[in-house]
Amino acid sequence: MSKKILLAYAGNNAGLTKEDCQKLTHINVAFGGLNIDYSINVENLEMLQLMDKVREWNPDIKIVVSIVPSHPDAFTLGCASEQAREIIGANCAELITKYHFDGVDLDWEYPCVPSNGANTSPDDKHNFTLLAESIRRHLDAIDGNHYLFTIAAGADLYYVESVELPELMKYLDYICLMTYDLKCGFHALAGHHTQLYSSTGDVFRNSCDQALRLFHAAGVPKERLLMGAAFYSRKWDNIQDRNHGLLQICKNGGGYGPRYDTLAAEYINKNGYVRYWDDEAKAPWLFNGSTFLSYDDPESLTAKAEYVIREGYGGIFYWEHVCDSTKTLLNTLYTELNK
Repeated sequence: MSKKILLAYAGNNAGLTKEDCQKLTHINVAFGGLNIDYSINVENLEMLQLMDKVREWNPDIKIVVSIVPSHPDAFTLGCASEQAREIIGANCAELITKYHFDGVDLDWEYPCVPSNGANTSPDDKHNFTLLAESIRRHLDAIDGNHYLFTIAAGADLYYVESVELPELMKYLDYICLMTYDLKCGFHALAGHHTQLYSSTGDVFRNSCDQALRLFHAAGVPKERLLMGAAFYSRKWDNIQDRNHGLLQICKNGGGYGPRYDTLAAEYINKNGYVRYWDDEAKAPWLFNGSTFLSYDDPESLTAKAEYVIREGYGGIFYWEHVCDSTKTLLNTLYTELNK
């Protein structure tokens, strides 16, 4: 059995330690910014000063810079012309050459999808493939070594139908499938946001399992799909006290809740919050009679790791490292993926 990937998204002030880095196989550095002129800003990233130390702690670790749009339209415009695609490809290669990253990761949320405040286009679907080809070609021309090229992808049908997955996989090493926020600000239904399976009675049916199977059926090899885990919670307020808050309609979508270390210190079976376990979804939740919190914990992460190993997927990544100063969640993933 090949070693499973264990990847952390780590921003500034992430609190990475020697012990953390020795457990991780990959770090995605959050975030570089793609500008409207197709330059890429990374100068604010603390990892630039830490990379030598991280590699001293773990010579095998891969450090990848994850790129988001600094302007909402940067990706749509950047993939729309051959000239722009060539500039972005060259700039990605320059990042690796100048800063010694091991690759680049694109976090475009999302091609063809205008609801995130961008002036997207249906042409994004094919143009994204053309951009991927340019980036791969420029990375391959650096020095003969193989540099990683990956993307973060939305974990539902809308994403599969907004990109050309089989064509993209000619250029990508793997996909970080964002199997969190499966219920979020778009959903006025209190429920699990990163569940392994869907619960009976859930009208918004999505899950890690469903998303992974969907992407695999669309042409992505299992070993090149990473499952996402959440080190933070989603919160719904003013929930009716029925079914301990689970799957209850509410007036507003689910906002960001506390990160895991705060949950452990102040919420889990504390201050009126009771932890419940959904054995069908393999997911915990908290409820205090009116506020519902969905999150990952050691029990749910154990189930996710066992699933990844059993089903032959590439590994697990998580957002984001800073959210668990107790190290409980990373330690759980490391232990379970390396049994």
